[in-house]
Amino acid sequence: MSLYLRILSYLRPYLPVFLLAVAATSAFAALDAFSLALLIPFLRTLFADPGEAGAESPGDTAEADPSGPGGAVELPADGTGGRDLLQVLMDGTLGRFVDLGAPPEQAIQGIIIFLLAIFLVKNVFDFLRKYLVAWIEQAVTRDLRNEVYDHLVDLDLVFFGRTRVGQIISRLTHDVEQLRTLVTKELAKILSSVFELLAALALMLLISWKLTLAAFIVLPGVFAIWGPLLRRVRRGDRTILNLAGEVNSHIQETLSGIRLVKASAAEAHERKRFRRLTWSYFKAFVRTERFRTLSHPITEMVGALGTVVLLWYGTRLVLTGGEISGEGFIGFLALSMKLYSPVKYLGKLPAIIQPGLVASERVFEFLDAPVEIRDGPGARPLERIREGIEFDGVSFAYRPGEPVLHDIDFSAPVGSVTALVGPSGAGKTTLVDLLGRFYEATDGVIRIDGVDIREFTLASLRDKLGIVSQETVLFHDTVRANIAYGLEDVADEDLHRAARAAHADGFIDRLPQGYDTVVGERGTQLSGGQRQRIAIARAILRDPPILILDEATSALDSESERLVQVAMERLLEGRTVFVIAHRLSTVQQADQILVMAEGEIVQRGTHGELLAEGGLYRHLHDLQLSGDGAETPGVGSVLRGPVDRHPTLP
Repeated sequence: MSLYLRILSYLRPYLPVFLLAVAATSAFAALDAFSLALLIPFLRTLFADPGEAGAESPGDTAEADPSGPGGAVELPADGTGGRDLLQVLMDGTLGRFVDLGAPPEQAIQGIIIFLLAIFLVKNVFDFLRKYLVAWIEQAVTRDLRNEVYDHLVDLDLVFFGRTRVGQIISRLTHDVEQLRTLVTKELAKILSSVFELLAALALMLLISWKLTLAAFIVLPGVFAIWGPLLRRVRRGDRTILNLAGEVNSHIQETLSGIRLVKASAAEAHERKRFRRLTWSYFKAFVRTERFRTLSHPITEMVGALGTVVLLWYGTRLVLTGGEISGEGFIGFLALSMKLYSPVKYLGKLPAIIQPGLVASERVFEFLDAPVEIRDGPGARPLERIREGIEFDGVSFAYRPGEPVLHDIDFSAPVGSVTALVGPSGAGKTTLVDLLGRFYEATDGVIRIDGVDIREFTLASLRDKLGIVSQETVLFHDTVRANIAYGLEDVADEDLHRAARAAHADGFIDRLPQGYDTVVGERGTQLSGGQRQRIAIARAILRDPPILILDEATSALDSESERLVQVAMERLLEGRTVFVIAHRLSTVQQADQILVMAEGEIVQRGTHGELLAEGGLYRHLHDLQLSGDGAETPGVGSVLRGPVDRHPTLP
């Protein structure tokens, strides 16, 4: 029940509009059933004996409404009192506008015009209910996607490390669409079917309660069949949605690594992998749909049995009992046909809503995923850094019992350059990720100016960080938007000054639309060096006091690397810098070098001190010398001379 209530809660902001749609739906259902009930006076007038045309109604006929244009609508009694109520209904509606005491041609013409007017008003309400439901559908869809997206961007990196991107996209798009259909479209159909059923049932009872009871005598059987089917359908729908996410994940991974696929001539391999996924999806879908589609023949057979019972019992009442007239029986049959349509839909409803229910569970799993890294009680903004950064006994594990960092201890004074070197997997990137609280340290504490970083607000802490990595992140947007990413109301003068400082203004000016040129998805319209200089311009514009360079030039060619090096010189000025590097030539002038292996700091010191000490650093240094023949210049050219500590923006 809590799941259903949570689903319906998305209608709360639009309750007035929803109630208006409900009112329009009920009016449509009432007029739709009433239009079928008008068959009774139409058929009676059409097949009346010529001698009865224009004659006064028999004595048991209700007196004509004096405000109406003609005689009352005489309806045959069924011995139950229902005829009296139906008589009142017809006299108060049709009898006010049509003179049924007139000659048959004139009376039938009046009934037809009245029926046309009923259809006109009915369709006005039909338009209104469908338009309002469509409006609510899109509003709910927007709210759902916004809520899921808002929560996703707040989730920690741990969540994204264990969840495939394709599954996230599937739940944000396909599952939200299924949930939207359940909340609005199917709910509207449910209400429409209920109102149609009630309206038809009310008029059927007025005609004959006995026939109405016969119409429902076969319906309970349909609900007894659904239990086993529903359990299978529910399990199958969850499997289908999970496999849909896997298909999305595979597509996303293939497109992201298409260069590797081409370079490895692995097209056939990827086709096989994709076909295995689509075949699994196909089997799961067909298996589940086999049980779902059983709903249609079951409900059709129930409807057919009900119709047979009505035809058999109704003809007995007409021919032998005389309890209902022929026109009354035909009108009842028309209403019963209208009754079976919503009954069949409601009978199939448990199977129809299963995909929406399963999708809602998957969406709510995301919405309920906890945001573990938050601002603590009383967190305050980090204004500026005066003394430096300290790691005190810091350990970290992605999974319990599998630590990747052990007892990290070091200090980085303000304005200093700290280099992190060591083999891949040593924990260098994880260490600097802890500084921005992208992950939370398992043990120990990280301090800025002697204050635990958990006492600062996340926004102010991360605002003090500038990160330039090997994999530059650019969005499918303009150069201007990518440089000013995350900043509001950036002046053109500041933007251009940052680009000049990053040595990016030259190639930007040569782009087709300059700063308004769209760089393409992941910046594919730019070269590697150009993308990197855009990232440096972004960091310069943000002017962060803490800068993290994570293999910032390792993927560049020599010419691009030289240009980026010059830009780096401006970026390092006056900042506390952490450099992650594999090439030791890039860190020779760092204030301190931390050598990491298997999550621990195994050596520390300056370049000269570590060479003299030997150990892992000397081993890595000798390996690189023997592999290259000479030291390769890199970002280290930035660190070879004294660093200008001037803190102002270039």
